[in-house]
Amino acid sequence: MDIKSVSTIVVWFSCGAASAIAAQETIRQYPDCKIRIVNNPVEEEHEDNRRFLKDVEKWLEKEVEVATNSKYPSASAKDVWEKRKYMAGVSGAPCTIELKKEARKEWERYNHADYHVLGFTKDEKGRYDRFTLTERDNVIPVLIDAGLDKQDCYDRLHDAGIEPPLMYALGFPNANCIGCVKSNSPTYWNHVRKHFPEIFRERAEQSRRIGAKLVRVKGERYFLDELDPETMGAPLKSMKVECGIFCEEGDDEQEEPEGNQKSLFPEIAVRGKNG
Repeated sequence: MDIKSVSTIVVWFSCGAASAIAAQETIRQYPDCKIRIVNNPVEEEHEDNRRFLKDVEKWLEKEVEVATNSKYPSASAKDVWEKRKYMAGVSGAPCTIELKKEARKEWERYNHADYHVLGFTKDEKGRYDRFTLTERDNVIPVLIDAGLDKQDCYDRLHDAGIEPPLMYALGFPNANCIGCVKSNSPTYWNHVRKHFPEIFRERAEQSRRIGAKLVRVKGERYFLDELDPETMGAPLKSMKVECGIFCEEGDDEQEEPEGNQKSLFPEIAVRGKNG
C-alpha cells in the first residue's frame, strides 16, 4: 500500500492483546500519519478490560476513543439479543453486528478514515485475506507485516509491564464478553460456569427463553441448562472466536479441557474467580 503521510489511520482496539500491539505497531510504522485508536465498548465485557484500556492509553500516550451504536445506548449484548430474539448462528452473532460493525459504520459517517488497522496476526493471514476480499481492501496488516503472532503480542505486553485483561489470566483465550455466544464449545461454557456462575445462569435463562441452543456436544445442539458440568470438548487455548468488526472471519473453534490449559502469562496471579 502506498500510504501517504497525510493519511488518517484508524486502529480498532478491542481490549485484546493483539489489537494493543497493532496500535503500537501502527504508531511505529507510520509516524507521520494521523492515527486514531477507537474502541467499541460492550457492557458484558469484564470490567478489567477498562483498566487495560487505560494502561494502553498511558503506554502509547494516545487517547482511545469510544464508538457506539446510537440504537443501543446501553452497549449491551443482552439488549441486542432480547430485541432481535436471536443470539448466534452460522452468520455470526447480532451483538457483533450491532455493537461493533454498526457502531463502526456510524462512527465513519462522522469521521474520516483512509485506512483501518485490526489485530490480524501473522498466523491469521487467511482471515485477513478473506476480510479484505469480502469487506474492505483498505486494511493495513501491521502485525502480519511485522511478523508478529499472538504469543509475540503477549510477550511484548509483558515486556512493557502491562498486565493483560483478567480474562486471559482466568484461562480464557481472548478478552471477549463473558459468556460469548459465538462459542458452542462445552469446554468454554463450563469454564464460564466455573468462574462466572451468575453469568452462566443469565445466559442459560435468556437462551432458553429465546430458544437458542448455544452449546454443541458430539454434533448435537443443547440448551446451556442441559449441559453436564463435567462435559469437555476440544482445546480452549486454541479457540479462535474473536469479537470485533471482523468477527465473522473466524476459524473453526477448538477448545481444550481445563486440565490442559496453560496460561500465556503464568506469572500473573488471578485476582478472584468473579473478578
